[in-house]
Amino acid sequence: MFAPALLLILIFSYIPMFGIVIAFQEFSPAKGVARSEWVGLDNFRYVMELPGVPRILWNTVSIAVMKIAAGTVVPIVVSLLLNELRKQWIKRGIQTLIYLPHFLSWVVLSGMLIDFLSLKGIVNTAIAGIGLKPVFFMGDNKWFPYVLVASDVWKEFGFSTIVYLTALAAINPSLYEAAVMDGANRRQRMLHITLPGMMPIIVLMMTLSLGSVLNAGFDQVFNLYSPIVYESGDIIDTFVYRIGMIDSQYGVATAVGLMKSLVSFVLISASYLLAYRLANYRIF
Repeated sequence: MFAPALLLILIFSYIPMFGIVIAFQEFSPAKGVARSEWVGLDNFRYVMELPGVPRILWNTVSIAVMKIAAGTVVPIVVSLLLNELRKQWIKRGIQTLIYLPHFLSWVVLSGMLIDFLSLKGIVNTAIAGIGLKPVFFMGDNKWFPYVLVASDVWKEFGFSTIVYLTALAAINPSLYEAAVMDGANRRQRMLHITLPGMMPIIVLMMTLSLGSVLNAGFDQVFNLYSPIVYESGDIIDTFVYRIGMIDSQYGVATAVGLMKSLVSFVLISASYLLAYRLANYRIF
């Protein structure tokens, strides 16, 4: 049963790693890897000298950190609120509604967001209806990063909410019964029983998310951004796509991807170490 999965990983994850050599070449598709000129670290030096690289790094890290923070806080709050509902049919209905966007691709969601957030979309129509000036969400560098964060949370917080609700279900009910007997109100039970009971899962989810600090979401950004918001929305992955696939600078694009992979490897290793130390998480 493991053989097909291992074969797919070997073909699509390990064999392509030999292409890393392109980062040290002035690669030409006509010459191939074997005959392309070897340039050593020139591609890396070229990348570090590009004027837009610091901005791209800042965009990537800032957007990713905001996504991690919002993607942690929102599911916790929603799971706590859902946990207080007494009617199960309402609880299950809300869970289903907030979980549905997780199954939609960013191609579909981006089309919806572009329509909703356009100058004549439903959001700006509502803003104009209360006497405020419409906002060009998809073309304003001040607003675009927050659009990315908010839409990412909207799409994914339903999945994380289910994880936290599972953690809530594992809390011993006798703790709540004892707290009620001692006169604890609902807020005190939440602060002193519910949140401490969720803390191992919260710590685990936060530490494991450290590995995605340099992954600000290529699918989302690629489908939503435009040249007008490159200043605030261009990230490492979209930069690699443009410089590699559009400008045909394959060696430079591979060099950027290699540097990102090395940093991500360090962050993922650190996140697993923290998860092991803080939440007793083990892969095996």
